[in-house]
Amino acid sequence: MTRPRLITGIDLPLQPSCGSTIWASDVYHQLAPDFHTTFLALPGGEVWQHGFEETVSLRATKQPYGPYFAQYADALTEEVERLLRDRRPDLIHAQHLGFGLALAFARAADQTPIIAIAHGTDIIAATENGQARDALIEIVAASTAVAVPNTAMADQVNAFTRGRYSGRLVTVPWGVPLPKCPTALPTDERRLLLVHAGRLDSNKSTITAIEALRLTTDEHHLTIIGSGSELRCLTTRVAALGLSHRVRFEPFLPRKALWQRFANFDAFLLTTKQLEAFGLVAVEAQAHGLPVLHGDLPGLRHTLGAGALAYPPGDATALAARIDQLANDSGLRRTLSSAAAINARRHDLATTTAHLRDLSKTAMRRAGA
Repeated sequence: MTRPRLITGIDLPLQPSCGSTIWASDVYHQLAPDFHTTFLALPGGEVWQHGFEETVSLRATKQPYGPYFAQYADALTEEVERLLRDRRPDLIHAQHLGFGLALAFARAADQTPIIAIAHGTDIIAATENGQARDALIEIVAASTAVAVPNTAMADQVNAFTRGRYSGRLVTVPWGVPLPKCPTALPTDERRLLLVHAGRLDSNKSTITAIEALRLTTDEHHLTIIGSGSELRCLTTRVAALGLSHRVRFEPFLPRKALWQRFANFDAFLLTTKQLEAFGLVAVEAQAHGLPVLHGDLPGLRHTLGAGALAYPPGDATALAARIDQLANDSGLRRTLSSAAAINARRHDLATTTAHLRDLSKTAMRRAGA
C-alpha cells in the first residue's frame, strides 16, 4: 500500500542546533511507517544522522523580520509552489507559526490540507513583532488544524487570533525518546555539579544561572553546554564575577553525547524566562534521573512534574536558594531524582507521534470528503 506523501520543513539549516529540528527528526522518523516525509531546510547544515526520509535544500536567502522579510516569504512561496506541483503531497505540516516557510506553505497549499505545528519561539516573536503576529494569524487561518504542545500555548494562540479559530487548536503533548533506565545517580556531596544545556540566547537566560552561582552558600560548579548569540557576553560576565574556576563552557553536543554526560551531574538548570513550549532537553535530563530547577513559566510545572523545583523566572537570588536547598538535603535529591525519572515516562515520543498520526489522517480524510 502506498504511503501518503507528507511535506514539512523548517527554514533553518539542516542541523541539530535547536529543539524544533531535533524534535522534528524524532517525530518524522517514527511516522515513517505511515507517511513518506519530505523535509525542507535551508542549505549550510552539518553532517547529521537525522531521521528524515527525504530532504530538499531550499534556495531562498534567509531574512529575519524587517524590511526584507516579505520579499523572503515571496521567494519561499515560489519555491514551495513548484515543489507542491512536482511532489503532489497529500498533507502539509507547517512548522512554526510565523517562520517564512510556514507562511509559504499557507500561501501555496491550494487544496492540500495543512496542519500547523506551534513552537515556543512563535509566541515570543508574535508578542514582540507585528510581522510575526501577522504571519501567525495568516498561517492559523490557512490551516485545517493547529497542533500546540500545551494548553498555555493554545490560550496564547487563541488570544492572538481573537478566538476566531479556537476549534482548530488541538493539544498534542510533546515527547522525547526515553532511555531504558536513569544514568545519573544521586550523591551526598554538598557541592553540586550543575548543568545547563541548549541554545544560548536572551530568552534562555543563562545569565540567571551564572548570577545565581555567585550567590550560593557553597561553591557549586556549573557546566554550560551549547552555543548562541549570548556566548560572548556570558563568558565576559563569568570572568567579571571571578567565577572562571566554577563555570565551564562547552560547545553544542549531539544528543547521544549529551545523554552520556548527564551521568556526571547532580541537577539540570532550565533558566528560560519568557516562554518554553516543552523544555525538550530538561525532560531528557529527567529521564536520566536529574532533578530540574526551572523558571516557573506557564505549562512547565505540568511538564516537569514532581521531579523539579520552580523559582520566579529570571530571579537569580531565588535560583541560588533552590540550589542551596538541593545541596543541603540529600534526601530531597534522591526523592527528586526518582520523581524526575518517573515523570519523564509521561512524555514518551510514541504518544506524540500517535496524536500526530491520528490528526493527520483525520485532516486528509476531511480533505477527501
